[in-house]
Order: sequence, then C-alpha cells, then structure tokens
Amino acid sequence: MWSFDTEPEFQKELDWIAAFVRRNIEPLDYVLGSQWNIHDERFTQLVRPLQAEVKERGLWACHLGPHLGGKGYGQLRLALMNEQFGRSRFGPIVFGAQAPDTGNSEILAQYGTPEQKRRYLKPLLNNEIVSCFAMTEPQGGADPLQIEATAKLDGDHWVINGEKWFSSNARFASFYIIMVKTDAGAADPYRRQSMFIVPADTPGIEIVREFTYFGQAEPEHAHVRWNNVRVPADHLLGERGAGFEVAQARLGGGRLHHAMRALAEATRCLEYTCERVVSRRTKGDVLWKQQSVQERIADAWIKLRQFRLLVLETAWLADQGKSWKDIRQNVSAVKATMPKVLHQVASMALHLHGSLGLTTDAPFSGHIMNSYMIGLADGPTEVHKGVVARELLKTFRPTEQMFPDYLRFKREPTARAQFGLK
Repeated sequence: MWSFDTEPEFQKELDWIAAFVRRNIEPLDYVLGSQWNIHDERFTQLVRPLQAEVKERGLWACHLGPHLGGKGYGQLRLALMNEQFGRSRFGPIVFGAQAPDTGNSEILAQYGTPEQKRRYLKPLLNNEIVSCFAMTEPQGGADPLQIEATAKLDGDHWVINGEKWFSSNARFASFYIIMVKTDAGAADPYRRQSMFIVPADTPGIEIVREFTYFGQAEPEHAHVRWNNVRVPADHLLGERGAGFEVAQARLGGGRLHHAMRALAEATRCLEYTCERVVSRRTKGDVLWKQQSVQERIADAWIKLRQFRLLVLETAWLADQGKSWKDIRQNVSAVKATMPKVLHQVASMALHLHGSLGLTTDAPFSGHIMNSYMIGLADGPTEVHKGVVARELLKTFRPTEQMFPDYLRFKREPTARAQFGLK
C-alpha cells in the first residue's frame, strides 16, 4: 500500500508547530542576533519562554530517543517538522533541534562514556550550552583525508596541534568535538583519525579570525588555531582511529533536516513572490497575468514539490530500517539538489520583486547566499553528485560487444522469434 497521509494525531502537532513558528518564532529573526548566541540576555528574555512551551507540548529534541528525553520520532516525522522549523533562523533552536548540536548530541549518545554524557550531553540537550564541530581545515577543504591537525599521547593527556577552518559557532560553544590525526602510520587511511571532546576554555585554543557571509546576523564561523592543547585521555570520543565512523554517524539525518529547512526557505520565497505578483501592476494589468511570470511561478512550485518528495522518500527509506550507508545515493541526491532548488527559487523571487528584491530589507539576497553555503557544507555538491553516479553505475556491467543489445536491429529478430513472427 502506498500513501501520502500523515497520521491525524501527528498532523495536529504539525499544525500547532506551523502556527507557533509563524506567530512566535519568525519575528525573532528581526530583533535578535545569532541564534546560537545563548549568552545574549535577550535570548533569555525572548527565546527561553518559547522553548518552555515546546517542552510542555512534548516536542523538544524529538530527534532523540525517549531514554534521552526525546520522542524518538523517525526521519519522516522529523523531516515534516523541520519543514516548519526552517521558516525561521530560530525555529530549530526553539525546538531543541539546531545544528551542529543535534549531530553532536547523537554521537555523544552513541559513543560517549557515562561521564562524557553527564558532563556534556545532558546540558547540551537542555540547550544550557551550545557546541562546535571542528573537522574542516584551511588546506583540506572537503577532503578529510587531508587533515593535518594531530593529537599525540603524552602520559595521561593528548596534545592537539593544528588549525581548523570555518568552525561554526566556535565563539559561542562551551565545548568542541574535533577530528584530528592520531595514527598517521595506519595502513587504512580511514583509521588514522580520532575524535575528541575539548572544553572551550582549554588553554591553547586561539580564534584567529571570525568570518561571516551576507544574511547572517553576526559572525558565526571561525579559523581556529590549536596550540599544544592538552586534553585528558578520557576525552577521546569513541575508539582511537574511529574518527570517520563517528563522523558518519552524525551526517545522514542532519542532511535530511537541512534539506527540509532549505525547502521551507524556498517556500517562503515563493509565498512572498505570489503575494507580490498578485498585488503589483505593470503594462496596464496585474503582474501575474504576464505569461513569463506565470511560467516562473509554476516552475518554482514544481521544483519544490519534486524536491519535497525526494527528501520524504529518503526519510521513509531510513525509517524502514535502511542504514545511512544503504541509502547514501538518496541522501547524496538530496544534498546535491538542495542548494540548486533554493538558489533558483530565491533568485526568481528577487527578480520578480524588482529593485525592492535587491535590498537588504528583502530576504532574498540572504537566501541566495545561503544556497551557496549549503552547497558547500557537509561536502560540496560535486562530491555528492559523484556518489549518486557511482552508486547507480555499480548496478551495471559493461558489454564486450561492439553494438549493445538494445539497438533495434538486434532486438527485432529476437522479438519476432518470441511471438512466432516471420
């Protein structure tokens, strides 16, 4: 049986979330800075009461299992929820579902020791603190095999040296999860890295420079230098040499959640544009009656529906017990499609708003810039397209014949013979 229905009880929750986001959370984007700046007294004043409402409703941190205080919702439900969260920068953090804390909490829950969970996971789940995931390096970009930062064991401590690039939320974080090289001589290049939990106030962590891009409220990405940073041996996260395994455990679901948030961004762009084109007049008539405008509106709506189905299908497959490795072709397809859809719809919205669309009072330039960001984060689009192609082509075998069997001059004789025709 195939169905696109949402269970009535869960649909009630989605309806509540949609109304709550529009009424109470979207306005925060206009009065607060970074959504990760939980140290801002206005965050306490404006965001904490909303988080309390979400907790009272039982919708806090739903990506986690009941044993960690979450609902244990599957990926399909989480995708539908993130489709609403993504309408606002503050949507995810009001619901306890903000990156990179969600991914970091998942790997702490899966790989952390009881003491690590007590010290780091519990306050992270309560949003008493926020965290940073430090993997990318200036020289390595999207290739984690080029990681040069090292951790060397010195007695009962690890000593970390190196540089990390575009470490999101570094200045707001209470701790880092960092991936560094511990076993340079390992035969398997994917067993040379390990993960560590590092308190942010550890001596030797230096924020060299902070970076931002258009559309962000304040700088959120840092170039961080690690100068002989000493970490107790028990701050190793997972096994030594298992850095890639731990990293992969946090990426799959996060990519689906990011995709639905990008869908929400693009949907808002389309909604604003629809309001605009039915309101403005040009050449003696309302703007929407121009055929070229209708074509752009239609193309945008179609792209959004197609993309939504791809994401929900991938989420559904994950809920059927498929591992992230099993469905990596789908996940990579989602990741590769996401920036393109957001970019195209946001660009259409900017254009149809005319000069007003160019201004910083309109949100479209920020959405366009974000389309580039999500096309680079968690691996650039080109990498994910390569995964899609390789996974597809693995199912085909080369033919040694000069001409393939599917050509008509080869198929027709066998088809005639099959049906007894001369």
